Amino acid sequence: MAEEAVLGFLEKNEEITDSGQFAAERGIDHQDIANIIKSLHGFKLVDAQDIKRESWVLTEEGKTYAAAGSPEVQVFLAVPPEGISLDELQRKMDPTVFKIGRSQAIKNQWVEMGKQLTRKVQDVDDKVKDLLIRIQDGEVVDPKEIDALKRRKLISPQPWKGYSVRKGPKYAPRRKKFATDLTRENILRGDWKDLEFKEYNFSAKGQPVGGGSLHPLLKITRFAFHMKTAKIIAKAIVVIYILVIAGHCATANQDDFPADGVRYNHCPVMHIPQEEGECKVLDFWSWALVFAYRFEEMPTNNFVESSFWNFDALFQPQQHPARDSHDTFFLQVPSTTKMLPEDYVERVKHVHEFGGYGSRGYGYEWKREEANKNLLRTHTTAVSSRMLYSLAQKDFVPKKYFSIDRVFRNEAVDRTHLAEFHQIEGLVCDRNLSLGHLIGVLNDFFSRLGMSKLKFKPAYNPYTEPSMEIFSYHEGLEKWVEIGNSGMFRPEMLRPMGLPADVRVIAWGLSLERPTMILYGVDNIRDLFGPKVDLSLIKKNPLCRIGI
Repeated sequence: MAEEAVLGFLEKNEEITDSGQFAAERGIDHQDIANIIKSLHGFKLVDAQDIKRESWVLTEEGKTYAAAGSPEVQVFLAVPPEGISLDELQRKMDPTVFKIGRSQAIKNQWVEMGKQLTRKVQDVDDKVKDLLIRIQDGEVVDPKEIDALKRRKLISPQPWKGYSVRKGPKYAPRRKKFATDLTRENILRGDWKDLEFKEYNFSAKGQPVGGGSLHPLLKITRFAFHMKTAKIIAKAIVVIYILVIAGHCATANQDDFPADGVRYNHCPVMHIPQEEGECKVLDFWSWALVFAYRFEEMPTNNFVESSFWNFDALFQPQQHPARDSHDTFFLQVPSTTKMLPEDYVERVKHVHEFGGYGSRGYGYEWKREEANKNLLRTHTTAVSSRMLYSLAQKDFVPKKYFSIDRVFRNEAVDRTHLAEFHQIEGLVCDRNLSLGHLIGVLNDFFSRLGMSKLKFKPAYNPYTEPSMEIFSYHEGLEKWVEIGNSGMFRPEMLRPMGLPADVRVIAWGLSLERPTMILYGVDNIRDLFGPKVDLSLIKKNPLCRIGI
């Protein structure tokens, strides 16, 4: 039916200007018309030109507001003329509608905050609802209004593709169908004598067989680290042998090294103080050997974590914005955990409420029900807290841990952020470590990944002090991109676990995706990981990277 309609129309007319309008006028599904046009174009019966348009559709949230009214109007209508307290209004309304509607109503100067929430105007127009209904009905809306609705995530773009069509060089009112197979029925009926067969293209290549290609993220985790390990071990053996033969360790003097005990990349030797009267000299490569060979991998196979290990054990207050549902994915089933070390929970509760170890704490009432909530872990530091607690239950032994695994955050997705990504985490737990050790480790670590342009910026984390954000220069984006966070775990976190007072922990965490973006020149993280990845990226990216 669709094919007859297209060819029949072109027999008497010069052009189909818009396939969408053409399909609507004839009551034919546009997808059927589009498929026929593509088929006819392939046989040169017609010439087709693409038509692309962008329309807007309501999101689920937008559909709700189109039916019930915008949150700001719902809040305004819920406020009586004499006013109402915030607590009472919040009890009457849906939490999400209340939160969004209150801020929008105040912004629009419809209500004002005092001891109570009161109206500033008598009546309001629900422009948001009207705009949503107009978009739903296919009407044209001002671009500024579209931008406002898009920022509120009430509408989303819906691309549309159609065609304009003219007669092709082989146009005919009816398409002649060529047989592609000689069947048993053709032979029995005898109509094989009158059949015209489609020509075979013996020069056509078969479908290429793909296989064995690794995603760039796997190359970074498997090859970049493991190949470095092989080279590091080889060079370290040579250097350590030279140092032993030369007697360097025996003649090392405290005056040879800076006070903070760290040498950076301009000097081949780094000194790490050990017990009094003893020193340990590691050259540049053997320090990396410690990285690659002596770090223990942490077990990270539990994506679901309790709020206690993810937040409370890290001295993160229960009112912290990161614990809000707009930033964290909380589980509905099972919603809470039932297994926590009770004596440790009490110590954590005490340091939150009253402080200790030189801290005043947060001075609030710590609630067990908040700590029991299950969530998708927001960082692998939750695993680090478990490992350090386990370490504190035995006689102290210095440890180095690392992990590479997935974490989840309720973030708006853009070119540098995802709601689900991978985190690389490392920590060193030893006596008398300093910030100088952390900076030296990070410089060495990232230079071996090909990122020599680094910046460190002071930052705040509830569980580290001092804290630093790590930035690397992205040549593609031509700007500094945050690739990780770092710091020294606070005594309020470590001491309740039972670790000795002189034990320090330096730690860092970074996204696996962002360094991979820098190495492979990817400027949009959604092109690297997630449902929008072009699978050809896996086959086209470099087999290996030499000289990193």
